[in-house]
Amino acid sequence: MTKTPFPFSAIVGQDDMKRAMILTAIDPGIGGVLVFGDRGTGKSTAVRALAALLPPITAVQGCPINAETHADCPDWANVETKRTRKIPTPVIDLPLGATEDRVVGALDIERALTRGEKAFEPGLLARANRGYLYIDEVNLLEDHIVDLLLDVAQSGENVVEREGLSIRHPARFVLVGSGNPEEGELRPQLLDRFGLSVEVRSPNDVAQRIEVIKRRDAFESDFHTFMATYAREDAKIRRKILAARKLLPQIETPDAILHDCAELCIALGSDGLRGELTLLRAARALSAFDKKKVLTRDHLKRIAPISLSHRLRRDPLDEAGSTTRVTRTVDAVLA
Repeated sequence: MTKTPFPFSAIVGQDDMKRAMILTAIDPGIGGVLVFGDRGTGKSTAVRALAALLPPITAVQGCPINAETHADCPDWANVETKRTRKIPTPVIDLPLGATEDRVVGALDIERALTRGEKAFEPGLLARANRGYLYIDEVNLLEDHIVDLLLDVAQSGENVVEREGLSIRHPARFVLVGSGNPEEGELRPQLLDRFGLSVEVRSPNDVAQRIEVIKRRDAFESDFHTFMATYAREDAKIRRKILAARKLLPQIETPDAILHDCAELCIALGSDGLRGELTLLRAARALSAFDKKKVLTRDHLKRIAPISLSHRLRRDPLDEAGSTTRVTRTVDAVLA
C-alpha cells in the first residue's frame, strides 16, 4: 500500500523551496531544482507532496514510459492496447548505489534465457518520464551516472546501445536533487543543469518549530482529519498551477526586462548564457502564477536568488554566501 504524501500546503516555512517546486510544475523546461541544506528539512517531503498535489496524467495502459497516446509508445514495448488510464504524476527515486543498467535499462536476462528473446527491460529513466526524478545526496552520485544524466537532460531522450540492443525512448522529467554541502560538492557540469537552487535551513524560530511538530503529529495520529483540513488549500494551489500553465504562453516580456536579465548576469559574473535563459523562464512562470500578463522587475527580483546563486564563479575571498551576493547585486542593478 502506497503511503499518502504529506500535504504540500501543510509544509511550514521553506518558502523558497516550495516556490521553486511550483515553478517547475508550471514550466518543466526551467530545468529542475537543487535543494541543499540540513537533513530533516522537508526536501523529499516537498517533491512528493507537489507531485501528489498535481492532477494525474493520462497514460497508455502497460506503457513503460507513461506515454500519453498509443502513437507515443515505443515499438520495443509491444503495447497492443490503446486504452488509457489516469495515474499519479510519477516520482522516481534514483538511489546512490544504482547501477547503469538499472538507470538506463538493459537486456531482459530472464526472457533471453527462458525464451531466447532479445528484449529490453526499461530502467528508472523510463519510469520517470513525464514526472520527477528525485536524487537524495546528489553530490555523492558516481561520476558515470552523472554523465548519463547530463546526456539525457540535454536531449530529453534515453539512448541504449549495448548487448546487441539499439533502444531509444523519451526521458523528460523534472530533476530534483538534494544533499548536504558539507558532505561534498556537486560537479559543475551537473550543477549547471539545475534550473533553480535553494538553500534550506532548520527553522530557528521556536513557534515555527512547534508548528512543524504539531502538524507532523496530527498527520500521523489523526490522518483523515488532517488531510481534510489541508485538502482545500492544496486544491487552491493546484488550480493556480493549472491556470498558470495556460497563461504562460501569453506572458509579455518587455525589452527592458531582457536588458535587466543580461545586466544582472554580467554583474554577477555568471558563466555562459544559461543563467539569463533560466532567469527569464522562471520569472515568466512566477508572473503566470501571480496572474500577471506582463513580466516586471519585481518578478526578476523575487526569482533571481534561486535562479542564479549556483551559477556564480567561486571567490574564496568572498565571505558572503552566494545567495547574499545575488540579493545585493539585484538590489544594486535593479534599484
